[in-house]
Amino acid sequence: MSVNFSPGGFRGAHVHMRRYREGEGQEFDWRIMRRLLVFLRPHKARMIESLFLMIASAGFALLAPYLVRILIDDYIVTGDLVGLRWMALATLTAYTLDFVTDWRRRLQTGTVAHNVLRSMRGDLFDHYQRLTMSFFDNFGTGSLIASITSDVGVVNELLANGLLTMFSDVFILISVVIVMLIMNVRLALLSLSVLPLMVIATYLFSGVARRAYRQTRERNSQLIGRLAEDISAMRVIQAFNEEDRMSQEFDQINRQNRDAFVKATALASMFTPAMEMFGTLTTSIILWFGGRAVIQDTLTLGIIVAFLSYTSRLFQPVLELSMVFTTWQAAMAGGERVLRILNIDPSIKDKEDAIELEDVEGRIEFDNVHFHYNDDTPVLKNVNFVIEPGATIALVGPTGAGKTTIASLMTRFYDIKEGRILIDGIDIRDVTLDSLRQQLGMVPQEPFLFTGTVDYNIRFGKPDATEEEVIEAAKAANAHEFIMTLPEGYQTEILEGSANLSLGQRQLICLARVILAQPRILVLDEATSSVDLRTEGLIQEVMDKLMEGRTSLVIAHRLATIHRADEILVIDHGEIVERGNHDHLIEQDGLYAHLYETQFLSVQTAEALTE
Repeated sequence: MSVNFSPGGFRGAHVHMRRYREGEGQEFDWRIMRRLLVFLRPHKARMIESLFLMIASAGFALLAPYLVRILIDDYIVTGDLVGLRWMALATLTAYTLDFVTDWRRRLQTGTVAHNVLRSMRGDLFDHYQRLTMSFFDNFGTGSLIASITSDVGVVNELLANGLLTMFSDVFILISVVIVMLIMNVRLALLSLSVLPLMVIATYLFSGVARRAYRQTRERNSQLIGRLAEDISAMRVIQAFNEEDRMSQEFDQINRQNRDAFVKATALASMFTPAMEMFGTLTTSIILWFGGRAVIQDTLTLGIIVAFLSYTSRLFQPVLELSMVFTTWQAAMAGGERVLRILNIDPSIKDKEDAIELEDVEGRIEFDNVHFHYNDDTPVLKNVNFVIEPGATIALVGPTGAGKTTIASLMTRFYDIKEGRILIDGIDIRDVTLDSLRQQLGMVPQEPFLFTGTVDYNIRFGKPDATEEEVIEAAKAANAHEFIMTLPEGYQTEILEGSANLSLGQRQLICLARVILAQPRILVLDEATSSVDLRTEGLIQEVMDKLMEGRTSLVIAHRLATIHRADEILVIDHGEIVERGNHDHLIEQDGLYAHLYETQFLSVQTAEALTE
């Protein structure tokens, strides 16, 4: 099957922000954490190695200052040059091993971080593709982009780095306190007297920082949503000459984003000097009380030097733990949003006993079909019709009557609420989605091409097609001639938004895509309604060949399609109000006759005037 998706509309920054704020996360939720830890399972060996490396690095970091104490007290003071040489070498070795183990740990955790990030984003994107259209109707594109970028990023930061950092910092913190107490209890207690003040300051900072950093993520998400919306609507913005107003609105959001980050930066810039101030205070305490003890000969100079070194190592974990705590809060909120999406089951999926739809003749039956979207307002009511194999039915009716909904139900983008849709007598809900959509080919009114080569887009519905098959499909679609005039022929890169192709050229490539897929059933939203007369002739010729021998459901915009249809169904307010061929419906002088006179005939007249 070849399915052409038109770019989805963006729902606006205000909608996106509402979605983003839902569920800001708790300080800690074990259910969320347990689900997130699953992403680390494939990297268990690396994480265990990183844990041991972290312990080893911390051990060497603790050993080095102790060796300095021995070096000073036992060898420098006594003038033992031989011992000094060996102790200096041992100290250098400890610092070197600390560097090597810490480098190896960072390499391993960095590797894990990138792998986890790739895995989480891949799983989330795969899940996006399995979700049904009703999901995308209710979630803004900006919100989905934010989840797969910023939310996944902050969760990954916690899983791959934050957890090990937390364990490392707690281990170092406890170890340093123990070593300092062993070396000198009184000086250790005096040094640690500043620690409660640091803990209180960190706690107060974390509370304020959590709100500030949450606001930065909200503002950044809002910026992404608005940017995506404005870029997609650039043609409309320029057409209405509203560039200045949109720039002002974007600047307002951009300014709010800047202010949020400035506020967060101001907090961080205040916290770090505060911690340094506490460190300076502790250093002063050690120098004052320790210095007096050295003068009184109740303490050695080596212990003073070791204490100064341990103090710097003591405050670093406290600082890092505050950052981990902030990351933890962000990860809980981001993880909650990611898991909420992953927890959404596709509303349309295969039954356990679903069968493969094969050897299709192409008989389609809508049997008492009823449908509504999110609310209880009916979109289709009691729709009944049959398309015999190889026949063509045209759907006509005013805008919003339900024509496109019927086409969407055929492909199970949505499921009906009541009734049945049958293909060759089989309910489409009883067959696998893959086998159903392989039998269907959709040609939309607005063609969509992916960024990539022309060849890639044609073979999108049949990736294993040969080069000869691609060329034959392009020739059948009257596309080969213009493709060969492109700079690189079939290997020409199509720009984002198909900016380097005309609308008619895009539609011809989309038709080649459908031809290559060889579907048994066609669902056509008149492909010629937005192109010039010459291109319309090429497209109509292709469509006539494509529809020959295939069951076709056509949303009609032009007279040519209506006249070719075996039967015309007139849809109004979700119901089939008239049916028959063109002459019969004109004789009835009902809605079809009115549409013919005001819509179809006016289009034909306008085209005649342009010839």
